Amino acid sequence: MQFGLRRQVSATIPELKSVLSRSIPPPPAPPFPAECTSEPSLNLQLQILLQPIFQHSPYPSSYAPIFQFLTRHNFIKLGQQTHAQIVLHGLRPNAFLAAKMVAMYASSGDLDYAAVVFDRTDNPSSLLYNSIIRAYTRHGFPEKTLEAYTRMHFLGLPGDNFTLPFVLKSCADLSRVCMGRCVHGQGLRVGLEGDFYVGASLIDMYVKCGSIGDAQKLFDKMVVRDVASWNALIAGYMKEGEIGVAEDLFGWMERRNIVSWTAMISGYTQNGFAERALALFDEMLQEGSEIKPNWVTIVSVLPACSLSGALERGRRIHHFANGIGLLSNSSVQTALAAMYAKCGSLIEAQRCFDMIAQKGKNLIAWNTMIMAYASHGCGIEAVSIFENMLKAGVQPDAVTFMGLLSGCSHSGLIDAGLKYFNDMSTIYSVEPRVEHYSCVVDLLGRAGRLMEAKELISQMPMLAGPSVWGALLAACRSYRNLELAELAARRLFVLEPDNSGNYVILSNLYAEAGMWEEVKKLRLLLKCQGMKKSPGCSWIEINGKSHLFMGADTSHPQAKEVYKFLEALYEKIKIAGYIPDTTFVLHDISEEEKEYNLTTHSEKLAIAFGLLNTSPGVVLRVTKNLRICGDCHEATKFISKIYEREIIVRDLNRFHCFKDGSCSCGDYW
Repeated sequence: MQFGLRRQVSATIPELKSVLSRSIPPPPAPPFPAECTSEPSLNLQLQILLQPIFQHSPYPSSYAPIFQFLTRHNFIKLGQQTHAQIVLHGLRPNAFLAAKMVAMYASSGDLDYAAVVFDRTDNPSSLLYNSIIRAYTRHGFPEKTLEAYTRMHFLGLPGDNFTLPFVLKSCADLSRVCMGRCVHGQGLRVGLEGDFYVGASLIDMYVKCGSIGDAQKLFDKMVVRDVASWNALIAGYMKEGEIGVAEDLFGWMERRNIVSWTAMISGYTQNGFAERALALFDEMLQEGSEIKPNWVTIVSVLPACSLSGALERGRRIHHFANGIGLLSNSSVQTALAAMYAKCGSLIEAQRCFDMIAQKGKNLIAWNTMIMAYASHGCGIEAVSIFENMLKAGVQPDAVTFMGLLSGCSHSGLIDAGLKYFNDMSTIYSVEPRVEHYSCVVDLLGRAGRLMEAKELISQMPMLAGPSVWGALLAACRSYRNLELAELAARRLFVLEPDNSGNYVILSNLYAEAGMWEEVKKLRLLLKCQGMKKSPGCSWIEINGKSHLFMGADTSHPQAKEVYKFLEALYEKIKIAGYIPDTTFVLHDISEEEKEYNLTTHSEKLAIAFGLLNTSPGVVLRVTKNLRICGDCHEATKFISKIYEREIIVRDLNRFHCFKDGSCSCGDYW
């Protein structure tokens, strides 16, 4: 290694000496290599630092401040040249100098050279171990961090408040709570538990490892709590779904920073409290507020717009982010693309994606667009994005194939979907998981190839989970295959006994077949087990405000107008050729009652409300918590044609874009 370096870089010494030969102030030509600055003060500092190493027998300690200076100013090339001179002089770095060299190489991301310097240093010190531990942690190698810390402990070198936070972060990243407790104990023995950084790191570790009780106990013992400790505990309770506790902590904080606010907003979003997230974000924007959103806040609040279908709110946040100069951030643009896609605006989603610089289009950005097109049933476009991703040199992961297979399924691209599924492990080294098998079962099931789907399930290398059997059951519902439906439903009754939806689907199939006794048995079973069918609800955003409708809802202030409008609407679409499909009313009642029941479905109420309260030509965007029923799907096609409106319905599975009497799904859903 040393001989090779001598031959490779023997020509670099004149370049270093040339720095010293420059007069002060420097001449017009740059006194340093291209990566250095010609700022006179830095020139002078570097010349002073370099002076001792050109003596006849320089001491190793002379190099330490040089590496520290070069690391601070990111002069990596000069750092490599300085290392080369150490080798040429036959010097062996001591632990102190090696620590500075490791830090320099780590700052440039060259962990291989950092590790070489570390491994070749005799009598390592705590400082040297701190340097390599910090390097491994910051560059995402938690396993190596823990290995280094274990060796450090074995050598009897004590960790300090610079060591433990990085080690605890690695424990958190790997969910190694047992290792974290050991580190906690070692910190106690050397009196570090009361240190701000160590204490906050311990709470963060326990939170991320799911031990919120331990985090709370530690927090309660702390005499002085810094903001980081409060923030970590708030994030932990939000992760556990303990919203009220997190709100209390946030309220008790005497001093909050941007992380505090962002933790609350992110927590609300992750727990489905979109309106609370948006309200807290609005509070941040109020005049006089000391805390202003940063890019992490924007990325955290945008999913709240997606959850509630609040497109206009999302657009306002987009405008705000533009105003404070955040649109150059690729994470913000990716989050915006995801928000627009989930709010039903693919054009704006694609525009945000296109705004990301090519080098900023990471795997998350590509996956976002693949999932966006898949959820809108645009399988061909999803495949196109995937192929462009490969051309850009980005390798797919499990999430990529989830979107790709879903897009193929919703678009009827059977052969393409099966090909990509087979290519996952053979070409891209991505092993299929249960969710990928679920997508392929759905792919085959939607095409009516139910026996092939059943055969695939029997050949799975792992046990089929609820998503797999659920996909088969849904396909049996579409193709009225009662025999296979019973098989899938019975498996689901065992795998997820509390999911009433499985009982309802089988009950519906029995009802369609006129098997009312079987229907009664299932409904009695549901009642005995205390389960209730999830009520259907839909909501629509008008002028920035969301309006919620339940099935047969009469609670809305405009309920009378909505129902009166629906009566006239039904007459119009019937004249145009609409025929109510009463098979979707699963009660043993008269045809007239069944037809009336259809008119009160929540998505129809939301659409009628939208038509009443918007100007002609405005796009209606409706979100439903369940799968849209076949009759509502057919009726909405007629409504879009008669009223000349584009109507976008986002249901549990995908988007349906109704326009001019047809749907983007091509009735393949």
